[in-house]
Amino acid sequence: MKLHALWIGLSLAGVLAVVAFTSLSTARAGARQGGLLAVGSPAPDVGGVDQYGQALRLAELKGRKVVVYFYPKDDTPGCTQEAKGFRDRSADLARADAVVLGVSGDDLSSHRDFAAKHGLPFLLLSDQDGDLARAFGVPVVFGLARRVTFVLDRQGVVARVFDDVTPAEHADEVLAALDEIP
Repeated sequence: MKLHALWIGLSLAGVLAVVAFTSLSTARAGARQGGLLAVGSPAPDVGGVDQYGQALRLAELKGRKVVVYFYPKDDTPGCTQEAKGFRDRSADLARADAVVLGVSGDDLSSHRDFAAKHGLPFLLLSDQDGDLARAFGVPVVFGLARRVTFVLDRQGVVARVFDDVTPAEHADEVLAALDEIP
């Protein structure tokens, strides 16, 4: 009887794993097929609260280039590498008249600690309810946003979408895209 119960438990765990994997694959496939906000689309007038507790709406940044990068989780290896890339290129980003906004589902305390620990000179918006991710069409699985970056022009229109991000090279890719925007 115990062996039968164990077999049923293992079978159920296997089915759940397949369902979770299928959901993740479907979410990623759907995003690549057009779920992400497309180039040429106006950015949604959404906002969030930054690591300092200040509210910010994207519409407030019109007239400047804006980089909105979604990342899974504060202080994890890939996310830290990506954030440090933007930090290390902050002078170049400023010369390009670009504002960088990092977005994840982490809370404000986590964002404050992450920014302080790594000396991040840009804002991190908390998206615990997933509103920002939904507005941009970014898949969120198990509370973690997929790594996607949107570059907005001065009018708040999506000029470039990066949906296959390599953290180590990403800041340079974004700077190249910003150089193409007047």
